[in-house]
Amino acid sequence: MKLRELHGNEQVIAGDIREGNEELMESGPFEIIDAMDRDQVENICLHYEVDQVYLMAAMLSATGEKFPEKAWKLNMNSLFNVLDLAKEGKISKIFWPSSIAVFGPTTPKTDTPQHTIMEPSTVYGISKQTGERWCEYYHRKYGVDVRSIRYPGLISWKTLPGGGTTDYAIEIFHEALANKSYSCFLSKDTALPMMYMEDAIRATIQIMEAPSDQIKERSSYNLSGMSFTPAEIAAEIKKHIPEFKITYAPDSRQQIADSWPSSIDDQKASQDWNWETKFTLDKTVQEMLEHLQ
Repeated sequence: MKLRELHGNEQVIAGDIREGNEELMESGPFEIIDAMDRDQVENICLHYEVDQVYLMAAMLSATGEKFPEKAWKLNMNSLFNVLDLAKEGKISKIFWPSSIAVFGPTTPKTDTPQHTIMEPSTVYGISKQTGERWCEYYHRKYGVDVRSIRYPGLISWKTLPGGGTTDYAIEIFHEALANKSYSCFLSKDTALPMMYMEDAIRATIQIMEAPSDQIKERSSYNLSGMSFTPAEIAAEIKKHIPEFKITYAPDSRQQIADSWPSSIDDQKASQDWNWETKFTLDKTVQEMLEHLQ
């Protein structure tokens, strides 16, 4: 929707494997498309004379652990489809999201640097790390203009939780408003890097609009918004909903969270394309509650 706002409704083709929401489908062109079907992707790109592709299709961390082979195929094949179209000169620019899941238990946890040990322990993280290497390879070998961000956990009032380990930070708002209580699937002191969706969208558009010579990292850029624990976000929600209560019942997602960084160093993004975050924890909580109410 942000791209349609910037470029005009008819200039932005939305696509998904199933129908999208009403606003998305009625505001401009919408195509039912399987990102793993190379012919479908190519036909739509050629039909609409598509110049840039934002490839957002992926199976996320917690869901990926239930269906490892499916997750690998979706996350990798969809990427090769667009990389090859760019290599053949059929599209000119790609955005492909990576994730903090590329890091693993051996990565430095605090202020994780841009270049560091990456030994991911989930199929999602393995596919994203592999994707980063392929993006860099296609840029170096074939000159493909591909750009990427390692998203932290994303918090949005428009999107329901989608099977990610950081999704507690969305669920908590829905439960706080509906039931004044929440049972969290992570322990209270699990700090993770997070970002409000508005910041994530701004960063994505900013990196895509930056001149090509400013993009020095062709694998993916570290990106940081804020870091907090379930206890900290709960305390912030209590300021608005005093009767809110949180309990903790860590499940299999705790192990995934424990393998990820607690904070991210994104100096490279700041240096190369002037990235800076706008949303703090208190501002995010305020926005989420206002919009969801």
